[in-house]
Amino acid sequence: MTWRLRASALLALGVAALPLAAATLPQSLSQGGLVTATVPAGSSATVNGKNVRVGDNGMLVFGVGRDEKGPVVVVVTSPDGHRDTSRVTVTPRAWPVERVNGVPPKTVNPPPDIAARIQREQAEMAAARKRDDDREGFAHGFIWPVTGRISGRFGSQRIFNGTPKSPHPGMDIAVPQGTPVKAPADGIITFAKPDLYLTGGTVLIDHGFGLSSSFLHLSRLDVKVGQTVHQGEVIGAAGMTGRATGPHVHWGINWFEVRLDPMLLPGIEGTSPH
Repeated sequence: MTWRLRASALLALGVAALPLAAATLPQSLSQGGLVTATVPAGSSATVNGKNVRVGDNGMLVFGVGRDEKGPVVVVVTSPDGHRDTSRVTVTPRAWPVERVNGVPPKTVNPPPDIAARIQREQAEMAAARKRDDDREGFAHGFIWPVTGRISGRFGSQRIFNGTPKSPHPGMDIAVPQGTPVKAPADGIITFAKPDLYLTGGTVLIDHGFGLSSSFLHLSRLDVKVGQTVHQGEVIGAAGMTGRATGPHVHWGINWFEVRLDPMLLPGIEGTSPH
């Protein structure tokens, strides 16, 4: 039996859901997709065996990564102890290959000392993404952080100067140097550094419930760690710092360590940054 959710509060992005009159957890979820749903207040829940936050109002959030096979097993235990289990199918996607040439060689195959620095910096960012609080900065949807041309998509296999690298963990939007970058949703700044080796000027915004945005290659940072930001507030300026071949904004979305597709977010899905 599948737990019945309040239809008016179900937001399932990148999913095929049942009609609102009989709304439940989605039957299927695209790779890289996000689900935001509501269960009875006071419930507890797990997603694939991991305890997840349930808000005071019953808010529940989870997402799946690029290579998730599924099914996603969601167990909801109501305040009276009744337990319901749902299995959500994960729909595979076809991922393109993107060849990027002209990248500085030292950023593609860094020497050992630089590789150690990169590892330290990535560990700092990973630690910031572990934050889990009850803010619901994502509740009213997302807006585009800049207006421009999409130059790189989530999940694509990246080949730098002929060398295969990890799949692209976010999306790139090509814009002129210095273009103001806006917060896509409310949140708190959990990471802000101007000179990381690969990502250059880097800012992370925690939107709550483990959901966070990252902005890379910024030429200017206008925020500090601990600062609260609101949707549409300028957090910095676009640039080409770190490993970049031209001015753009890299926007990444994470649910904790799981990387998601920004194109599947509420308010973004089906729209364009133009």
